[in-house]
Amino acid sequence: MRVVIALCLIAPFVAMLWVSSYAKVDPAFIGIPFFYWYQMLWVLISTALTMVAYTLWQRDQRSRKGGASA
Repeated sequence: MRVVIALCLIAPFVAMLWVSSYAKVDPAFIGIPFFYWYQMLWVLISTALTMVAYTLWQRDQRSRKGGASA
């Protein structure tokens, strides 16, 4: 479970640090160069991945507390 949480939190960093993958103009989307809309897309993806990581963390903490008291 914690590995999945870590992957959810690390994926945006890896995507943004791999600059050569998105340092280009084409394909443009509604006249916006790829460089810009790719980064804005990752803002949304990062939000979703952070929400998933938080939910999984809460579930993991509840299961650990429940297992310790039983």
